Amino acid sequence: MTDAARSALAVNEAYQALGNERFEADGATFVRNREIPDIWDANHVTDVTAATPDEIDGLLARVEREFTGFSHRQFRVDFTTPPALEARLTLGGYQRTETLVMLLEGELQGQAKRHEIRPLTDDASWQAYTALHDLDWREYKERMPGTGGFDEKTVEAMMRSRQLKSPPVHHWLACVDGEPRAYLSSWGGVAGVGMVEDLFTHPDFRHRGLATALIHHGVSEARREGAGPIVIGADTTDTPKRMYAALGFRPVAVKREYLKRLNT
Repeated sequence: MTDAARSALAVNEAYQALGNERFEADGATFVRNREIPDIWDANHVTDVTAATPDEIDGLLARVEREFTGFSHRQFRVDFTTPPALEARLTLGGYQRTETLVMLLEGELQGQAKRHEIRPLTDDASWQAYTALHDLDWREYKERMPGTGGFDEKTVEAMMRSRQLKSPPVHHWLACVDGEPRAYLSSWGGVAGVGMVEDLFTHPDFRHRGLATALIHHGVSEARREGAGPIVIGADTTDTPKRMYAALGFRPVAVKREYLKRLNT
């Protein structure tokens, strides 16, 4: 279980780092992208080993230097993280959220309904993806009111972040009557472990099997690229984790995100 959890966490973090600068310093790994400084996935600190008070002081000072002028600070931690670091972040007023990391090691359970699934290959498909993503982001903001407002600049930056991952990440649209109504990303991953991520279905087209069809397609594509086990992440406060479990994904770890917003 520990090996599976470590592999799943490593692939999950490697996915977030794609398209961004990544470097190690002062007992942690830094992920940074100056082009899109407000995007948490593209600008955070992870894989922390700093454990003593002096080491943590040094890491926090380095974070301030590396992210000077950025509107937030974020640390991503898990069961390997020294507890003293989490304690310091909690004392420092960081807000905590959690992601359930799940792993599929065998075949998916059940059958997928037949739906047209297209890759994103041109501007028109990216525009359709963006329109769906706007709905996704608005829903997230309504469900998590403490995460700030909805603004066009942030949405554009989020889309840029996803474009920077492709390739090697593949983005897929599921269609109803020729119109895109859901999306998913897939990746062949690292060391034989792949990932599917960023699943969303238009609220007017849910319970039609679009999400299940996309997961089946994404898993197949990741395995076609050499993956065996497949990782998916789920918000611990939302319901999709139950669908993933029914499809055969099992929970292996919890990743915790500590965020502080700054007035810059």
